[in-house]
Amino acid sequence: MEDTTHSQEEKAILVGCQLPGQTDERFFYSMEELESLTKTAQGQAVATVTQKRERYDASTFIGKGKIEEIVALEEELEADLIIFNDELTPAQNRNLSRYFDARIIDRTQLILDIFATRARSREGKLQVELAQLQYILPRLAGIGTSMSRLGGGIGTRGPGETKLEQDRRHIRTKITDIKRQLEDIVHHRERYRERRKENQAIQAALVGYTNAGKSTLFNGLTRADSYEENLLFATLDPLTRKMRLPSGLQVLVTDTVGFIQDLPTSLIAAFRSTLEEVKEADVLIHVIDGSSEDRGQHEETVLSILKELGAASIPMVTVFNKKDLFNEGFIPAASTSISISAFESGDLQRLKEVIETEMKKQMDYYHIFVPASEGKTLSMLKTTTILLEQRFEEETQSYECKGYALPSTKLQ
Repeated sequence: MEDTTHSQEEKAILVGCQLPGQTDERFFYSMEELESLTKTAQGQAVATVTQKRERYDASTFIGKGKIEEIVALEEELEADLIIFNDELTPAQNRNLSRYFDARIIDRTQLILDIFATRARSREGKLQVELAQLQYILPRLAGIGTSMSRLGGGIGTRGPGETKLEQDRRHIRTKITDIKRQLEDIVHHRERYRERRKENQAIQAALVGYTNAGKSTLFNGLTRADSYEENLLFATLDPLTRKMRLPSGLQVLVTDTVGFIQDLPTSLIAAFRSTLEEVKEADVLIHVIDGSSEDRGQHEETVLSILKELGAASIPMVTVFNKKDLFNEGFIPAASTSISISAFESGDLQRLKEVIETEMKKQMDYYHIFVPASEGKTLSMLKTTTILLEQRFEEETQSYECKGYALPSTKLQ
């Protein structure tokens, strides 16, 4: 039987340019990641072309010799597209189009394409569309295709406008409309967060490099059914579910979009409201693929983005996932880390204990007496605090309760 998988994939030539400030390790990892991104976007990398330069060519990004090499490869391999590992300027894209028959896209476009196929919620789809439109707008003159399908129609075009001006107007109108819709969603999300605070809900957020196994871990901890797949950016829309810690304390856990090296700024901006969930967390669970040779770089990237988001000071539990695939001799460096397999129930239980210990560090010890008639308060102590001891006092007809609670928790 004939394998039709590759026949459906677009053939891509990957192009990278290494500048003096980039180490070989970082550059070649970035090129490998570009290949993974291509695969995730249903493409097949058939060739890789790299060049070392002092600076990018302002006109064509790479030198004339490399352009000729790619022209020959394009003909020989019948490539459908040429993917550049950095963001091209509108002029570079336009100039390169004169040399190649294949479509030219850059890393940002590729990530946007993946995001477009992964977004499931209305907010996720709007955020991706906004980032795409903001990317397209300054490049419109070089695209050479009609953008009229993006919006507008009869009654929206002024007299005497050229097609390009019409398209720009359509896109600007669409951008304004999407921003307005996203503002409504952001306000709704803020109200929802405020309600969670009023209900004294403790919040945790799973963060990590894309494909570290966050969704698998999320499903194991909360018994939810989040989307799991061994691809980059499998999760785009944040899911929040309840997790019960060993003491009975309930924590709301959010699964967030995976981070990536050189994530385009427009995408961080577009997903900022989604990533606000990270800033609101009482504890972060940083998931690292312990089986990856590039785990150090992944960790560095995540910590850098958390700093950019203003979330670097939130207490964190570091989780090295996929321990069954670890290289021999690998010992995690972080002192507050735990090595697990997200598929092992015993490991999930150990992780919950570590999370509870981390939560306790942020809490204040309490010792109170609750009348037996106040069942609601007793129930609240079991789910929103770490209740260590509950003993009934016959004389006072009350429960002596000892445990730990967040400073903001109203105990009585």
